[in-house]
Amino acid sequence: MDNILLINSVSNKQMVIGLRTNNKQYLAKRKTGKKKAQVTLPMIDKLLKQQGVTLKDLTLIEVNTGSGSFTGIRVGMAIANALSFALKVPVEKLQFD
Repeated sequence: MDNILLINSVSNKQMVIGLRTNNKQYLAKRKTGKKKAQVTLPMIDKLLKQQGVTLKDLTLIEVNTGSGSFTGIRVGMAIANALSFALKVPVEKLQFD
């Protein structure tokens, strides 16, 4: 079973975290402004717990690298790469317009 984490941090105004599991997709959105780095990991933790998935259950991390805020993209990429390294799961860079 695939458990795919989605990180979309390109917007200046909100953070979107997603989880695809059991052929369903769950999204969490939060208005963030300049606090993306502070809210992203707690959002991931909350969404995973709500769906009964642990970090160790993740099989893939997808991160949006589309056009948008440089700082937002950097935050999303840094978190995706850190989780990928720690969990030994691949990262796919996706672009959404």
